[in-house]
Amino acid sequence: MTQSYWRKFMREQLVKIFPEFDLIKDEALREKTIAVWEEAIQRGGWKVSDLERIPFTLLIPDCKVNIVDHTRGVTQTALEAARVVEKFNGGAYKIDYDMLISGGLLHDVGKIVEYEDHPQAIRKSPMGKLLRHPFSGAGLAMKHDLPDKVVHMIAVHAKEGDGGYRCPEAVIVHHADFMNFEPLKMG
Repeated sequence: MTQSYWRKFMREQLVKIFPEFDLIKDEALREKTIAVWEEAIQRGGWKVSDLERIPFTLLIPDCKVNIVDHTRGVTQTALEAARVVEKFNGGAYKIDYDMLISGGLLHDVGKIVEYEDHPQAIRKSPMGKLLRHPFSGAGLAMKHDLPDKVVHMIAVHAKEGDGGYRCPEAVIVHHADFMNFEPLKMG
């Protein structure tokens, strides 16, 4: 099998489990967003089929929410919130929905290299012990020439962005992420 066959196969699998890729209207941005996921999976030594067993966080013991469901939930939450916020913000700013969707889909992509599969459990990789996912995810996005705004959303979506500037799309992704994380810590 050729490398282009495997790339096409991986892409088809990713689009199937993340239908939100197809919501990105800009084809070049969509392809770059998918390419970041492809590289993260390859670098992390995973297969697309592994994504549904990777917990989205290691901070919640025996977390039942996988990286796919969390990523989709954050992206969909961000989309709905953006529509409401834009409707009622008095025209203060316009949301770039393609950037928002790409940022939502990529906000935690760095976890795919931050984590490793170990016989006992999925755990932090050696790199993950040194770099949290906002850094590795932003690096992957930069490598694939994603727009600065998307790199920014990845870099500032977690505590690393606290106290600094967040563009409107980054604020929305940040809060969508925590809306999908904080309630799980309670239960």
